[in-house]
Amino acid sequence: MANDTQILKGLLEGCILKIIKDNETYGYEICEKLIQYGFKDVSEGSVYPLLIRLQKKKLLSSVMKKSSLGPMRKYYYITQEGEKELSDFIDLWSDIKKNIDRVLEG
Repeated sequence: MANDTQILKGLLEGCILKIIKDNETYGYEICEKLIQYGFKDVSEGSVYPLLIRLQKKKLLSSVMKKSSLGPMRKYYYITQEGEKELSDFIDLWSDIKKNIDRVLEG
């Protein structure tokens, strides 16, 4: 697909919100979780700009915390606005998935 990168970015925002809603976490760990879920081409270079964008939209907030393994880390947590956005994303994805499944089962 020619423009799969743009599609992926939109989907990743929703996935990142869900990962952070489940547990306050930091950027590298978010990348690792996305890879575990099967997003093989995801890198920190693609995730960090999304985290910044989500913060600018006030969907995420962050706090610096000490790490037992080295320097302080920026931990992200979801805001109320982020929870609403995640709920909307889940509803939209559910509708899109149903429609695509119908087409593919044709």
